[in-house]
Amino acid sequence: MKKIALTLLTVAFFSCNKKEVITQVDLEPFKKEVLKAEEDFKTMAQTKGIPEAFYTFADSNAVIKRENDTLIIGKENIKLYYSDQKYQSAKVTWTPNHVDVSNDGTMGYTYGNYVWSIKDFQGKEREFKGVFHTVWKKQSDGSWKYTWD
Repeated sequence: MKKIALTLLTVAFFSCNKKEVITQVDLEPFKKEVLKAEEDFKTMAQTKGIPEAFYTFADSNAVIKRENDTLIIGKENIKLYYSDQKYQSAKVTWTPNHVDVSNDGTMGYTYGNYVWSIKDFQGKEREFKGVFHTVWKKQSDGSWKYTWD
């Protein structure tokens, strides 16, 4: 009887202390997808213009932070923001220095350096440099859209 009780106790102990096995997912393909989305976003901004690129690559609930910590919320409001005449001739380029993704490959982020050039009200070209941070979300169709920029 003691052997049976000891066996049951041992089985109960090991079944309660069983650790969940976590399978490691290869995140490199997801990182490459995010970097490709970042590159396609930049290319569109340079070829088709900033307004179209920021609209096309925005998640429906995207948020951008601009001038004096103003938040522009939603894809349609981002489109409206960039419809300002000053963005029609503006140029931007950026280079991500880092990319990472969530363990399940559904969210990612990048950061790096950007350069904006824009004409001021006197027509003089002005250049602004800084650091960007973009958060990306994988869409149901497999594409990536930014949720924060």
